[in-house]
Amino acid sequence: MESCDVLIVGGGPAGSSAAWQLRQQGLDVVVMDKAQFPRDKVCAGWITPAVVQALRLDVDAYAKEHVLQPITAFRTGLIDGGDLETRYPTTVSYGIRRCELDNYLLQRSGARLRLGQALKSLERTGSQWIVNDAISAPMVIGAGGHFCPVARFMGAKLGSGEPVISAKEIEFEMSHMQRYECQVRPDTPELYFCRDLKGYGWCFRKGNHLNIGLGREDNRHLTEQFKHFCNFLKQRGRIPHDMPDTLHGHAYLLYGHAVRRQIDDGMLLVGDAAGLAYPQSGEGIRPAVESGLIAAATILEASGDYRRQQLLAYSSRLVSRFGVAESPRSVGPEFLRNLLAEILMGSKWFTRHVVLDRWFLHAHQAGMQAG
Repeated sequence: MESCDVLIVGGGPAGSSAAWQLRQQGLDVVVMDKAQFPRDKVCAGWITPAVVQALRLDVDAYAKEHVLQPITAFRTGLIDGGDLETRYPTTVSYGIRRCELDNYLLQRSGARLRLGQALKSLERTGSQWIVNDAISAPMVIGAGGHFCPVARFMGAKLGSGEPVISAKEIEFEMSHMQRYECQVRPDTPELYFCRDLKGYGWCFRKGNHLNIGLGREDNRHLTEQFKHFCNFLKQRGRIPHDMPDTLHGHAYLLYGHAVRRQIDDGMLLVGDAAGLAYPQSGEGIRPAVESGLIAAATILEASGDYRRQQLLAYSSRLVSRFGVAESPRSVGPEFLRNLLAEILMGSKWFTRHVVLDRWFLHAHQAGMQAG
């Protein structure tokens, strides 16, 4: 039977960040993922300078072989309403393609990879976890996203009992004619909020690729709402009229909207598996990366003693980093939400300092330094 110091289930940014940090300190790490990499991943796809800092990403070197689109402005507004453009004097984010970034981070991690292998069984024997009757490890990290099998093993009610955000999205490489018709600028992602403030749509051009998506707390008729959003963009002349019709979907938890058990003996959850997406924007990459680094630091400090009480520092550090998880608050009846949306999204000050700087860029929070 194969053995390792830490087994990570899931090769996305959360898992690869944890693996990278643990490997830097000499631990033997195996990353298991049911997918082969590079793989497509549903995501609008941008990272802030804080993520670049935490990952110690050399942007010049990365940009030579991958999409890394500097973002210096945003267009924001309401679906079926007006919009505003907010420009910044410097780069505030970078557009990426998840198929590229995830594979890059995973290969860079230095972990042993077991790709195309799903977690099928997980059993406890003494102080060891036995995975698929093939790998033995004293510590397992669940990094498999919202439907992570390790989260299920720890009691998460996947698919029921949790108030999830559901999203529909399409990303495709544009033809010459589609590029001519597309009025979205690569340096200016576009965000349009639903009038009931329960979600938003986005449109982001990354080189020759165009990403369009819509995420909502209420997933009823989501496909129809996505099509309505696309028609709105077409009527504004923002996107090409002919696009592929194959949609991809995914789900995730907003931090504080549902609380999953994050630790157990020899086990913890990171990223979307732990339900850490930012509540205002739904962004999951930065919380994924930072939780992976926090998990690695906790494991290193435990020095091989992975009993639950030795891992409590992980949960405490998540609270210190992301705040105390609180239940979502209602913003009143629908007519009031519609009125608030019209007023707030029409304010240049609110759009810049609250919606963009605070909700999406998290400029008020200093980046983490990897150990």
